[in-house]
Amino acid sequence: MKDFLYTAHPSRVLFGSGKVASVRDEVEAVGSNRALVLCTPPQRAQAEMVADLLGSRLAGIHDGAEMHVPIESARRAREIAAELGADCAVAVGGGSTIGLGKAIALEAPIPIVAIPTTYAGSEMTPIYGITEGGLKRTGKDARVLPRSVIYDPDLTMSLPLGMSLVSGMNAIAHAAEGLYAQDGNPVMSLMAEEGIRALAQGMPGIAEAPDDREARSLCLYGAWLCGTVLGHVGMSLHHKLCHTLGGSFNLPHAETHTIVLPHALAYNSPATPEAMDRIGRAIGASDAPAGLHRMASALGMPTALRDLGLKEADLDRACEIALSNPYWNPRPIEASPLRALLQRAWEGAEPQP
Repeated sequence: MKDFLYTAHPSRVLFGSGKVASVRDEVEAVGSNRALVLCTPPQRAQAEMVADLLGSRLAGIHDGAEMHVPIESARRAREIAAELGADCAVAVGGGSTIGLGKAIALEAPIPIVAIPTTYAGSEMTPIYGITEGGLKRTGKDARVLPRSVIYDPDLTMSLPLGMSLVSGMNAIAHAAEGLYAQDGNPVMSLMAEEGIRALAQGMPGIAEAPDDREARSLCLYGAWLCGTVLGHVGMSLHHKLCHTLGGSFNLPHAETHTIVLPHALAYNSPATPEAMDRIGRAIGASDAPAGLHRMASALGMPTALRDLGLKEADLDRACEIALSNPYWNPRPIEASPLRALLQRAWEGAEPQP
């Protein structure tokens, strides 16, 4: 048994079908009176439904959330929140929308009530990310941790199949890296393995029947666990690469996680045998990286970065950016094997240690 330190983050979680109806009560519970509802343009209808539930506690709706939270988008949202006198942000959506709420909370002392409609997990973390000048800057700040989270499987029923699956793989990535985190602990490892197992069981059900409510609930439960892991322990190579590819080359977040994860795990596998065993057990595979790669392929998820529009000529630059800022990883980060990892991910080849 390794030594460890475990500090739990405060969180209030409501889970269940129809729980979105409690949003007004949750805004009151965090001590707020005027809530700004945030969303992306395609999720305007869901945001308006939440706005109706808020009634007199609604300050307004802002549908300007964007992928990777560009600094210009963050500044505009902060201005709107100030103009409307909002004392709370209700973020309805996935990582982009919740990330925008965090960008507001980073500058203004207002609480966030998160209503996730994907499996990204950002709602359970004090981690924020803002993209400026082609680089995505991430950090941790207790001010951006949502005070209340409403998990309502009903709101995920309309999430398109493709996005449901890559969002689930994004969640698995959080738990997978949590299993070999430098600051890991037994509680997070238990949650990580259970979260991966829930998603690995639920995702095929969604692929077979996108309106399977039980499968949707199972995936949302897994996403909560995986997001909790992300919020409590540090991430390593996989997340660094995905932030590099997303922030610098504007690749879609969840799809990038889906493609890179098996290759990043294969890279780290010689140094993390126990974590690989636990991941493999959770997904029912003898080889964790290969098992995740094959699961993605079998469910019709993307497996090659070139299919996301990344040029082969960009791989050298991506490798340079990933190497530019030292960070902890269980296996030393070296240019040649890292470049080979990116090449395989670009091609969609089988992962290799």
